[in-house]
Amino acid sequence: MKDWISETLPRSSREVGIYISARFGIDYQARSGLIKLLHRLGMEHRRPRSVARKLDHARQARFIAPYKSLLNHLGGDEVVLFGDAVHPTHRARPVACWAPKEVKIALEQTTGRQNLNIHGTIDLETGQTVMLEALDVDDASTIRLLEAVEAGYPGKRRIHVFLDNARYHHARTVHAWLARPECRIKLRCIPSYCPHLNPIERLWGLMHRTITHNREHKTIRHFADAILGFLRNDVPRRWATFCDQVSDNFRIIDPKEMRIIG
Repeated sequence: MKDWISETLPRSSREVGIYISARFGIDYQARSGLIKLLHRLGMEHRRPRSVARKLDHARQARFIAPYKSLLNHLGGDEVVLFGDAVHPTHRARPVACWAPKEVKIALEQTTGRQNLNIHGTIDLETGQTVMLEALDVDDASTIRLLEAVEAGYPGKRRIHVFLDNARYHHARTVHAWLARPECRIKLRCIPSYCPHLNPIERLWGLMHRTITHNREHKTIRHFADAILGFLRNDVPRRWATFCDQVSDNFRIIDPKEMRIIG
């Protein structure tokens, strides 16, 4: 039984019940009995973790160690930020929830599928954010973001901004802007195929859980106001509540330690 489950990875207890009935002639009338059996066999129901094909153990280690060193030697006139872009779609996202058994619940869907383009940064120390709405996420929006970051930290001599390797983050125009003698921003790269090393990705997940899951916004403007209000106002104000969900507690992901399915 354990060998069959380990080999086939059935996606539902119903599949397990059909196998048991066919193989052993035992019919489980209640799903709860099947669940208890699976737990006794040391099984649990979980979603596979998505990992990039080109995930590199050494590259992750080479990022994490210098990052920790940077934090340990950070001066009082320096700050570390993580940045990225996100493109939330104006639509309600139904997710499972607890509800009275006798009540049928539904979520009204929106009629459009318009996207927002948001380019932003997060300060993990304070929760301070810089969030810009853009027509397009490109080199121009990157420069606008960096200009807003500099304006938001007038007392900092050096601002370390970690970004991924999107082409627009490393465009010639961006490098020319960074080369100005008065520029206080030091751009640092997150390794390719390593979104788990960018805490702002966790902020985007928190945003969806708070704003889009089981929530309906009548218009794209209502949607934008809710998203930007959360990112610009709620996150800094409630950072003591959110900080553990958006942390830099980095871990190296090694695909060799996992069973890759598919």
